Amino acid sequence: MFRKLLTIASQPIRPRVSSLLHQTRFLANQKPAESASVIYKPPHDVHETDEEFDNRYYQYFSRPDIDGWEIRKALNELMGMDLIPEPRIIEAAFRACRRVNDHSLCVRYLEAVKWKADNHDKDIYPYLLQELKPVMEELGISSPADLGYDKPELALRNPDFY
Repeated sequence: MFRKLLTIASQPIRPRVSSLLHQTRFLANQKPAESASVIYKPPHDVHETDEEFDNRYYQYFSRPDIDGWEIRKALNELMGMDLIPEPRIIEAAFRACRRVNDHSLCVRYLEAVKWKADNHDKDIYPYLLQELKPVMEELGISSPADLGYDKPELALRNPDFY
């Protein structure tokens, strides 16, 4: 064992460093692999209609080979936009979540949509729930209110407030 350590220690450091630099340069020059998870975004000068936007996300969520990371990526992009998705897009997202067996993502997305809808108009979220109720029953998705997430779990009454 000591003979092996002495052999390694007696070798010059230069060849090992140069081979590492060569490998680093090789890896840096490689192009990243094309990914199937990229959602097509039109150039800035091309204006996309609402119908085209809805179809793009509907088709993205309807892909049979979609995985959990891609679903989260698309939902995050939707939440970052200044819009509330149509029920058709949310339905496609729910079906994609159930294909990958991720019930919690459906509930969390409903929570996010509720937060976003309540900031704009109090009538939007009840409308969305009404439109999505048949799909939620079909897929076995619970709403946050069904799970008790609409009320604080460990909130204590402030005696000074009352």
